[in-house]
Amino acid sequence: MTQPAQTPPKVSLAQSSPTVGTLRERDGALEWSGRQETVRIEPWGPDAVRVRARLGGPVLEDLPGALLPDPPGTGSTVKIEDGAGSLTVGALTVEVGAEGLVRFVRTADGAELLAEERAHFWWPGPRLYTAVGNGYHRLEQRFAAHDDEKLYGLGQHQHGRLDQKGLVVDLVQRNAEVSIPVLTSSRGYTLLWNNPAIGRVELARNGTRWVADSARQIDYWITAGAPADTQRRYSAVTGRTPMLPAWAAGFWQCKLRYRTQDELLAVAREYKRRGLPIDAIVCDFFHWTHLGEWKFDPAEWPDPAAMVRELEELGIKLVVSVWPSVSPLSENHPVMEQRGYFIGTQYGPMAHADWPDKEVASTVQVAFYDATNPEARDFVWSRVKENYLDPYGITAFWLDACEPELKPGFPENLRYWAGPGLEVGNLYPAENSRAFDEGLRASGVDEVITLNRSAWAGSQRHGAALWSGDIGTDFATLRRQIAAGLNTALSGIPWWNTDIGGFHGGDPDDPAYREVLVRWFQFGALSPLMRLHGFRDPGMPLGPDMTGGPNEVWSYGPEAYPILEKYLRLRERLKPYVLDVMREAHEEGLPVMRPLFLEFPGDEAAWDVDDAYLLGRDLLVAPVLTAGATVRSAYLPSGARWTDAWTGETYEGGAVVTVDAPLDRIPLFLRDGARLPVAQ
Repeated sequence: MTQPAQTPPKVSLAQSSPTVGTLRERDGALEWSGRQETVRIEPWGPDAVRVRARLGGPVLEDLPGALLPDPPGTGSTVKIEDGAGSLTVGALTVEVGAEGLVRFVRTADGAELLAEERAHFWWPGPRLYTAVGNGYHRLEQRFAAHDDEKLYGLGQHQHGRLDQKGLVVDLVQRNAEVSIPVLTSSRGYTLLWNNPAIGRVELARNGTRWVADSARQIDYWITAGAPADTQRRYSAVTGRTPMLPAWAAGFWQCKLRYRTQDELLAVAREYKRRGLPIDAIVCDFFHWTHLGEWKFDPAEWPDPAAMVRELEELGIKLVVSVWPSVSPLSENHPVMEQRGYFIGTQYGPMAHADWPDKEVASTVQVAFYDATNPEARDFVWSRVKENYLDPYGITAFWLDACEPELKPGFPENLRYWAGPGLEVGNLYPAENSRAFDEGLRASGVDEVITLNRSAWAGSQRHGAALWSGDIGTDFATLRRQIAAGLNTALSGIPWWNTDIGGFHGGDPDDPAYREVLVRWFQFGALSPLMRLHGFRDPGMPLGPDMTGGPNEVWSYGPEAYPILEKYLRLRERLKPYVLDVMREAHEEGLPVMRPLFLEFPGDEAAWDVDDAYLLGRDLLVAPVLTAGATVRSAYLPSGARWTDAWTGETYEGGAVVTVDAPLDRIPLFLRDGARLPVAQ
């Protein structure tokens, strides 16, 4: 039946294409549609909603993302009246106007948390879809900015900023730059850009803009509340980390690289001979026959079973490096290529980087397995299981170069099982850790941890620890790791660490570098994970025969050694406390390394502290971050009483204090009479 035309509502001529859409309730969600665009807002856990918007039809289900498929149950209310709609989920209310603008407010008092904003009164609106072909668009989502807003998270970056207001941050995976698109705001919300597309986020004074270079729909999740509460909500919808294995809370010894079984065992034996605490030792890259064969080279590792057995008797866990790249010399390359297990390319051969391999004088062109393909994940795990787990009982793996490490870095040339490179490229490291998580658990291994150089939203649910990549070896780099670690913590990744001493260089015989190493070692002992690593001078050219200089605690001279031993033993004493905090991460989703404002959100000054942090609830850590320093000033948050863990002197919070920090001391403060075994 033909319906008579209705008189269109009055709209402002300021817009080139004013749209008054239709609002409806559908299955508990609020939907707005107009001019072929659909916006769907639905409850997604307590105090939280998921927003999806698409041009050209209803929103699509089952696109790649970080959210678990079944959100926690929650009550909600939808109202539609006077041409506007609202959806209330606990502390969060979403308002949608007749023209489709979305606004988020605090339910209790109506205070605005976040609101869409048009780019211009004429065109475009807050959501822009620029066609790039075949149903894909360059997507832009705009929100209003506020000068006093502070923004944290976005994964791990080396810009050194804790508050990232004013920055433009690429959404792409690179060595030491880890894209996890979640932001926590001082205005009282946390937002996840639930889209693994390559893009960027612009946190400008005149607006916030999220950009996906090529994707099919806008998708984000937002929750309201204090920072600790929003961390709980975020981890509940993206998956909580498992409980950290007890051994992983101790000290990890590593260097680039132990070339043989004898070298590695000699180091392990020396730690035990000296009576030093050690829980793990790492077998780094080039231990393999060929890249992508995922097995020990018998010429250098003649009896892995005996090695693992001896390490177990010494109480040391072996961690083995596994790369996702496959050399054309590998026995696995032909079958993986034929079965379509490699990341494809839009143009050119199926090769993604050049890399040295054994038995050749030059580099070869290697491919990366497609971790978004479940069959490819199963195949890689089958090789790892056959060559490491089944014969030797090895269950801990270092997943290096898992961005993946492209040369050159053109994700638009990649074709994944899950979709085009521009649409899904950031997903790779999470899916790579998933291969090992699912494989280990299917093999009956309950304690899962992998050490990863990259991550994405949800990586934590696969037992993925993150380290800060191949970084420099000076005080300026050390200083930047504080912000990197805290923003990682606010991105849902509780298991985090750095290469103690940095990666690129560092001369163990240089007094200036020894000071860097000592101060970094102190920071490492008070980090979520403690791992000594680096490519020390004198280095060798990249290749199968390479190694770096010595990198054990006795390598840095007689002045440094007793200090390093002191902090090894401090870490050992603090392990029960660390594991208690790790249980909070597992059960509640709270980070281990915490910005001061997470525990003290009512203290405005705490939101600006970027050179200190809390390890768990009770221990404030103020690392020494400058050369030659023997004192340290630190802000102690108001609302607590603080005790210098070394001297016993007490301070009221809400003030900056200055304490002694000789070379053998990192300032530590205990909260409200907490008793931790720091001073002996």
